[in-house]
Amino acid sequence: QVQLVESGGGLVQPGGSLRLSCAASRSIFGFSTIDWYRQAPGKQHELVATVTNYGTTNYPDSVKGRFTISRDNAKNTVYLQMNSLKPEDTGTYYCNGLASGVGYWGKGTLVTVSS
Repeated sequence: QVQLVESGGGLVQPGGSLRLSCAASRSIFGFSTIDWYRQAPGKQHELVATVTNYGTTNYPDSVKGRFTISRDNAKNTVYLQMNSLKPEDTGTYYCNGLASGVGYWGKGTLVTVSS
């Protein structure tokens, strides 16, 4: 059973930074893509970052230039560096790994941006 475990969430002031981690229970080479999603209270999941097995990254306009996704293959971990955080970035952040057509989700980590 593949497991993904997120960590690094917390309370941060507007303009601050956080780095989230998504640790996999197996080699992340087995995932064709790994994504970060977020879900704000009362809203649907929103894709915020993608990294492929080739290292290609993609972001929606809402976070482009502020968020950076990266992968450490040796540690089987994917990171999401979030800078210049805004109150609208508040939500639970989940990572999702796609392997052989199956998506694996972590349980999420809560990010609250508030003064």
